[in-house]
Amino acid sequence: MALVLAGGAARGAYEVGVVHYILEDIARELGRPPPLDILCGTSVGAINACALAAAADDPDGRAERIVEHWTDLRVGHVLRFDSGEIFSMLRSLLGRSAGTRKGGMLDPTGLQRVVATSIDFPRIAENVRAGHVAAVTVSTTHIATGRTTVFVDRHEPGLPVWGRDPTIVGRRAHLTAPHALASAAIPFIFPPVLLEGEYHCDGGLRQNVPLSPARKLGASAMIVVSPKYDSPEPTPVAVAEEREAEFPSPIFLLGKTLNALMLDRIENDIDRLQRITALLDAGTQIYGPDFVERMNREIRGSGSNPEKSLRPIRALLIRSSANIAERAADFVRSPAFASRASGMIAALFRRLGEGRESDILSYLLFDGEFARQLIEVGRADARANHDELCELFESVLSPGAAARVGT
Repeated sequence: MALVLAGGAARGAYEVGVVHYILEDIARELGRPPPLDILCGTSVGAINACALAAAADDPDGRAERIVEHWTDLRVGHVLRFDSGEIFSMLRSLLGRSAGTRKGGMLDPTGLQRVVATSIDFPRIAENVRAGHVAAVTVSTTHIATGRTTVFVDRHEPGLPVWGRDPTIVGRRAHLTAPHALASAAIPFIFPPVLLEGEYHCDGGLRQNVPLSPARKLGASAMIVVSPKYDSPEPTPVAVAEEREAEFPSPIFLLGKTLNALMLDRIENDIDRLQRITALLDAGTQIYGPDFVERMNREIRGSGSNPEKSLRPIRALLIRSSANIAERAADFVRSPAFASRASGMIAALFRRLGEGRESDILSYLLFDGEFARQLIEVGRADARANHDELCELFESVLSPGAAARVGT
């Protein structure tokens, strides 16, 4: 079983709610801790994946622990403007010498401190070595080449076959705080991070939902969690008119750009997995239990490259049923936010929250009370998928139950 966690910065609290429901409520239903063998994350999903991996030897306590880390957050502890870097960027835009630039408007010190104190990174390698988790991956974007780099710590030696995709490179590594911070380094907001002598930034630029690493690491089932919100209803006229009025505000465009970069077309990838699985299931029913093996022999021909093999993979996508951008705007106008934040960041956030919704605000609102709201949304969405989650775990725990899992 793989747990795949997407990017979304402060929206990552939603993922924690889904995970909390799995580790608490689904565990009670199954009568045992649900297996989360492979943990794959990008951006804030990488931070959450590392937190889960570091506590993999504590199946009863890790859910509450990660919730506590999120609900303890204060905006002022995480975010602070780097005025020197802002002026440096402005000088560069005017064609003047900018001196040494770090590449982010926000000082990363606060986020670095929160990540380092919340996650016991050496425990990740220890838990992998002990078999409490089979593999953990963190995806970044390598600045020099633009390729996705997937850092992998896993129980088995070496790396799986990554195929001939020139846009993705796999590297074996013991994951550390810089790996997680590099994956979450949103360009222009947080500076890139130096890893092994090379600069890396947010993995969501090329691979916001890391399905590929989970598949290559041998997942036969996966739960994919994304804070993306897609309303099933047409956009209300009032909302559309407000969005038109905000265009072309730089802040408005930045928020929409982050949406495009970080909340990618996961539905297409899931649909492709489900279609292949449905095809293989139908072939097995018609032609017998060795259908998949015969099909793969034919596909590979005389070669033996496992990258060319097909196999059924059960996938369940859980995504936000709430418009997090609207929730963020509502929250910064509330008395709760006024009592918890002050200074320049608080004033800016209130300005950003003057409209009906604010995409950029929803990415930056690292506040414990707002996180608590998103955690509850995540729990509710997981609860709405309770039966599907149980069946998916049963397909892993009892292979004979796999036929009952719908695609």
